[in-house]
Parts: sequence; C-alpha cells; structure tokens
Amino acid sequence: MTEHGRPLGWGILGLGGIAERFAAALARSHTGWLAAVASRDPARTAAFAARHGSPKVHAGYDALLADPAVACVYVATTHPHHAQWTIRAAEAGKHVLCEKPIGLNHAEAMVAVEAARRAGTFLMEAFMYRTHPQTARIHALIREGALGRVRMINANFGYRARGESAVRERDPEQGGGAILDVGCYTLSMARLIAGADAGTDVLDPDRLAADAVIIDGADRHATATVRFPSGAIAALACGIDGRLHNEMRICGSEATLIVPSPWFCGGIDGGDSRLTLLLPDGTERHETISDPRPLYAIEADAVGEAIAAGAQQCAALPWADTLGNMRWLDAWREAVGLVYPAELPARQRLPFHGRTLARRGGAPMTYGTIPGLDKPVARLALGSIRLHPMPFAAALLDTYFEAGGNVIETAHTYSQGRSETMIGHWLANRGVRKNTVLITKGAQTPHCHPQALSEQLLISLDRLQVDGVDLYMMHRDNPDYPVETWIDLLNAHRTAGRFVLFGASNWTLDRLRAANAYAARSGQQGFAVLSNQFSLARMIEPPWELCLSSNDAAYRAWLEQTQLPSLPWSSQARGFFTGRAAPDRRDDPELARCWYSDDNFERKRRAEALARSRGVEPIALALAWVLHQPFPTFPIIGPLAVAEIGSSLAALAITLSPAELAWLDLAGPLPETRDAAAA
Repeated sequence: MTEHGRPLGWGILGLGGIAERFAAALARSHTGWLAAVASRDPARTAAFAARHGSPKVHAGYDALLADPAVACVYVATTHPHHAQWTIRAAEAGKHVLCEKPIGLNHAEAMVAVEAARRAGTFLMEAFMYRTHPQTARIHALIREGALGRVRMINANFGYRARGESAVRERDPEQGGGAILDVGCYTLSMARLIAGADAGTDVLDPDRLAADAVIIDGADRHATATVRFPSGAIAALACGIDGRLHNEMRICGSEATLIVPSPWFCGGIDGGDSRLTLLLPDGTERHETISDPRPLYAIEADAVGEAIAAGAQQCAALPWADTLGNMRWLDAWREAVGLVYPAELPARQRLPFHGRTLARRGGAPMTYGTIPGLDKPVARLALGSIRLHPMPFAAALLDTYFEAGGNVIETAHTYSQGRSETMIGHWLANRGVRKNTVLITKGAQTPHCHPQALSEQLLISLDRLQVDGVDLYMMHRDNPDYPVETWIDLLNAHRTAGRFVLFGASNWTLDRLRAANAYAARSGQQGFAVLSNQFSLARMIEPPWELCLSSNDAAYRAWLEQTQLPSLPWSSQARGFFTGRAAPDRRDDPELARCWYSDDNFERKRRAEALARSRGVEPIALALAWVLHQPFPTFPIIGPLAVAEIGSSLAALAITLSPAELAWLDLAGPLPETRDAAAA
C-alpha cells in the first residue's frame, strides 16, 4: 500500500476531455491513485495536475514512463498515437489501459497486444461500459435464455461534437470520425450480445454492409448491418454531427430487452441504470442496476483487480475480443472507403512504436548460409501470400525483422501484385534492403513461358522498387519447354543483374536433375535452391494446381546427397498441427482435402505427445522437424497475425534427435530416451 491507501499508481498520457473524466473518477477508485501526468503542453499539464491532485508533472511521455511511481498508464492521446505509447509503455514494464480504439486499425492493435504479451504486462482497451455491472447483467439475461434466441440488435451512439472535441473528431490526421470514435462501441456490444446468444464470450460477424457520409476525409455519420453465424442481425448507427437516440434494443424470439443507456450505464458519476424486458404477453419487467462509483472508477478498479491477481488481460475485455473488434472496424471502414492519411504507404515511415527499425536485443532468430549469397540467411523465411494493406504488411514485416528475420519471399501473383507492392514500400520506408534476402517468384501456370517470365520479372522489380533481388524462383515448371531453355534464359537475367541466384518451385526431381546437369555441362549457374512443399504431415492433395511436394524418399535422398538448400512452403501443413484439424472436423474443407489421412493424424498424435513432454506447442515441434532435416532447410512461414510469428520462432529453440525425427514420421520405434507413457 502507498500513503494513499491504494496500491496502483497511475500515470496519464494525453490530457484531453476523456482524461479529465478518468482523473476525476480515479479519486474515488478503490485500487488506484493518480501518480503523474504528462502532455506536450507544459501549461496544460500543470493546470491538469493542479485540478486533479497529481503530485508529479512530466514534460514528456518518456519521462512519465521512466517514473517508478507509475505502475499503470492510461493512454489518452489522439488515436494515431494510441498504439505507439501502448507499445512503449509495455516495453517500459508498465501496465496499460489504452483509450479506445487501441489503434487506428487491426494491425496496430496486433502489435500493441504482442508488446504486452512479450513484456508480461497487463493491457486493456478502455471500453468503460464493458466493466459496468449493467453489461454483465445484459450478458447474463441472454445466456439464461430470457429473450429466447437473439434475432435483431439495434444499437445507436451519436452526438454533436462541439469545441475542441469537434476539431479532433473531424480531422482525419487525428483519426477522427464516427466509426472509430463511437461506432466501435456499437460493434463491440453487438459482438458481445451475439456471443452470449451463441454460448460463447463474443461472436464475430460473417457479413457486413455499410454506408457513411464522409466530409473532408472524416466520416460524420455511418451505419452498418452485420450478420452473425447464429442468424442474429445487428443494425448499428453512429455519428458525430447530430445526437441519436442512444439506446439499444435486443429483440429475441421470446422477448425484447430495452437498454436506455448502454454506454454510460448508471451515469458518469455513478448511480442507477434500468433495463426493461418486454414479455410476449405485453407486460414489462424492469430491473435496476446500482453502483455508486463513477463509471471510470469502475473501469480503473477492474484494471487494478486484474493486475493484483497477476492477470495480463481483463476478463471483461480480453485481447482476442479487442483484436476481433478492430478487424471488423477495418471491414466497416473498408466498406465505406475510409482510409486515414497515416495508413497510406508514403506515411508508414517508421514502425508503430515510432523508432527506427532494428533487430531487438535477444532476438531469437538463427541463421544458415546459401552458397552464392554473401548474407546470413534466417532459418525461417517470411512468406507474403496475403501481405496487404500497408499497415498489416508493416506489422508483420517489422515484427519479423525485429525478431532477427531477414528473408522475405513474395511472388508476382501474390494478392494480384499487392504483396510485392507493399514490400517495395516497406523496403523503401525502412531502408533495410541491404540487410534483406529478397526473394520473388514468377512464371506461374498458365503464364509459364519464357516471354511471361521476362515480363513478370521486370514488373516484380518495379513493384519492389529494386534493380534486382537476391533470389528469383520459377513458380512452376512447363515441360513443354526443354530445361535448356529455362537455364539459358535465367542465366541471361542473372548476367543482367536482375538476381544473384535462381531456384525452382514445384519442379519434379527428374526435371530439376536434368536442368542442373545441363547447367554444369554448359558452364552456367543451375538452380541454387528448391521450393517445393515439405512438412511433417504429407500433402495428400495440392492446395493449388500443379503444386508439388519434395517429401518422398527419392527427393529426400537426393536433397541429402546434394545438400541443395530447400525453402519449403506450407512447412507447417497450413495449421494441421493446431486445434483446427481433427478427424471429425470439416469446417475448413481445404485443410481436410489436402492433409487429412490416417497417417497424418498419427503424426499429429505423436507430435502432440512429444510436445507435451517438452512443454512446447505441437505446431512449433512440427516446424522443428523440418528444420532438423539432414539437408539445409529454410522453411517459409505464412503468418496471418503477428502472434503467429512468435509461435513459429519457438521452433528454433527445439532440438530433436535422429530417433525422434524418424519416430515422428512413422519411420522408427519410440525413442528410448522418451517416456513411453507420453505417447
């Protein structure tokens, strides 16, 4: 306990109107006290501190983060700075309550959450209504079946912004607009209600349609209709240029729940709120929820209690909920064509934390070599099949690079060229081309002919904003052309400086042998790498036409004999070694078609058993199996979220014996060094 009788010292970054409300309420919190404040305006900071009794005034945000009296930071800056200071606070070892939205987009949210995960600190997005007992009661009524099955949700949040608030909320440079300011509440509540109806915490939509009025780059009012897999539909409305009837109605098959004040509940200063249940017989049932504490004090106490319990997340609003809401807010903005200036490629000059991109201290990446390249090669390469838009691309590329990664694999066809374009912007913005092993592919069927290869290569270089790449790979083979044609053409482009080495993707062993034999006879460079599919689970059917695996006895023996480096794609069997795959689970038809077999499920069972004995995840252990082959491997990972990079990096720390490698692949007995019961 401190002299204030409350254990948690708070620091406030950004001193606008919402910070005023929070600071005033904190004085009535049971768990926290105001230790320090900071803003970029010294006079404003001093006046704010005087009004709210803050013992310390800091001239800058970094100074507040260095203050040992501050254990938890309330980030109340403008929207474009939420992620930056959430990340920096976590890096400083501070717990964080970040004002909503946690970032401008889902990408920023992912990086902020990952920063807290890595630092071991608490993080919550500040949707104050989520911690109020009224919201818990709404959730309980739906879970109890008081409404029957939820059919329709109508949620509104709108007002007329005035004064200083109106300037910010109408300014796209400050992330202003109705969707991010108040539409986020309606979407968050709808997902919570749909989840309660479906028997889970929250439920994401499966369809969204939207409209908005956008003036000078900011959405003044907007609507969205979202449909959930349960069959529930939500009609959402938000605005910043006119007051709406800010209530919520939840219409069920048996009753309707009216919530007159869904966002401010019993009021900013505390008090009673009321729920009305309209029953089938026309009668009404009323409930009153009382809490004398100010709304934001309830929120602060929820944070304080979670931190005191050693939690990194608040049960009322866990990270997965925040990330899901941000993903669908992105979809809402995309549906109305709203992009903020800060999200444009030309503005993405720095990572979200605002510092120059650099490898983190203690980064886990390990390296190998590929003959002919004068750079170390990260053992895990980052694939980019869906690397867009720019904020998402930056989040994944920055996270991978900071973890020590330097191999980026892309292709002319990936996302219709958007992946190459995003990588090009990222390389130019970050200035790390010389530190990167850059790979691109071309000549995919039906454009696998010499003219297309040459044309696509030049287009790829233009998108990537480079004169040449480190490694160029043919995306497919075309046996209609002799191997001599391909070797001669590729060497001509190499001589012209368009790449250092070239490789083959989805080539048969016979064709690859013949090509390299011809290259040797003619004194030319041959294929320096192979990029076929290879994973612990055997590919039953290819996910795409003419895709080939090198996971057969002949190919593996030849790779071991020649020591040709392999950059396998789908190196983790597209998630087969996670909970997504089970013999009776068919919600992902492609996963089932490509990977389901009795042998593969036995491999999965063995990987899970060995993973349990090692205290690691099966997906990481399956990737470690690829890394431990008796020939050089540089698996390509294709994360769709920042957190998936971390789960892949875990494979680098796993050591497998030859006996374990064989046993996992059904090719040997249970290793004697292992506990038989674990299998």
